[in-house]
Parts: sequence; structure tokens; C-alpha cells
Amino acid sequence: MEMFNLLYSAHGPQNWWPAETELEMMVGAILTQNTNWNNVEKAIENLRIGNLLSIAGLRDIPVSVLAEYIRPAGYYNIKARRLKNLIDRIEGAHNGDIDTLLSLDTDTLRAELLSVPGIGRETADSIVLYGAGRPLFVIDTYTYRILARHGIIHEEAGYDELQSLFMDNLPHDVELFKEFHALIVKTGKLYCKKRPNCPVCPLDTFSRP
Repeated sequence: MEMFNLLYSAHGPQNWWPAETELEMMVGAILTQNTNWNNVEKAIENLRIGNLLSIAGLRDIPVSVLAEYIRPAGYYNIKARRLKNLIDRIEGAHNGDIDTLLSLDTDTLRAELLSVPGIGRETADSIVLYGAGRPLFVIDTYTYRILARHGIIHEEAGYDELQSLFMDNLPHDVELFKEFHALIVKTGKLYCKKRPNCPVCPLDTFSRP
């Protein structure tokens, strides 16, 4: 909480994840893999203009055409197939009803998302937290980098260990988890880059207890 308070005092609320629907949020979670959000926004706008931000729209469009719509997000051929994989699962297992998918209990939902080809832990957990509104902390590269540089974790720490660190030491509050994750991402982008700018970082004085 000390880390959260320092970041929140410096940056304020982030209002993340920016999406109008649960489906748009899930699409964004796949498109943001290995790219920045500005590129994702361009790809999502293309889908919106093409009236494709629906289960039927994404189901019926050929994967090669879908790839062109999401080209700004990079790795567009791969991501088009991943989007199709997700839509196929929602169609096949839940009759195209996202609410049915997102209403699964947290462990079942996470396991089902992870079983979709192309969806890893960060993407799945983003959907669980931001799409389904469940208190599951999302771990990304920035989280690892910040915690490692402050001596909170060892360099060999894995995803599950980092996630447990947050889950075991924070109240399980959805809004807190959303805000904290967004603040970590912002701090990573602004200060904790590959070449860090520590003197102006809000966490400059923060160290492992």
C-alpha cells in the first residue's frame, strides 16, 4: 500500500481500462500484446468503423481481412488468429454470450481463457480483472522490472510468485487492483525504462521493508 499511495499521489486516478464494452476490452487485451496502446487504439477504431466490434462481426469476417483491420497493432496475422480463437471459444462453449463466459467463477474463467491458443497469463488475468471485475492482480514486464530494481523480488521470480506477492499483501479490491496495475504501467513507461530515470520517479525513496 505504501507503493500504491506514492504512485497515486504522484499520478492520480488512471481510469483504466478504456473500453466501451466487455468485448472491446477483451479485444484490446489481445491487441496490446507486444505493442503500445496508441497502436491498439488505432486498430480498435478500424474495427469500430468497420462495425466489427461484435461477436457476429468478428466471427464472420475472414481472418485475412481481420488482419488488415488490426494492422496498426502489429503482429496482425498472429493477433487476428488469436481473436478468432477467442471468438470461436465464446461461440462454441457459450453460444456467443460473453456474459455467460464472464459469469464463470474466477478459477474456471481463468483456466478457460488460458486454454484458448494465444492467450497467456497476463492477457487472461487482464480479462478476469477488467472484463469480469474479479480481484486478480495483473503482472506485466513493468511490474517485474520495478519490483526487481527495488529489491522486492529476486531476478528469477516468475509470474505466479509476483502475483502472489500482491494478492497476499493487499485487500482483494477490484478497483484497487485496477488502479495499482495502471499506475505501475504508467511508472514503467515514464521512469522505469530499460535505462531508468530514478531521481524523478515517485518510487525513488521506496525500498524493501
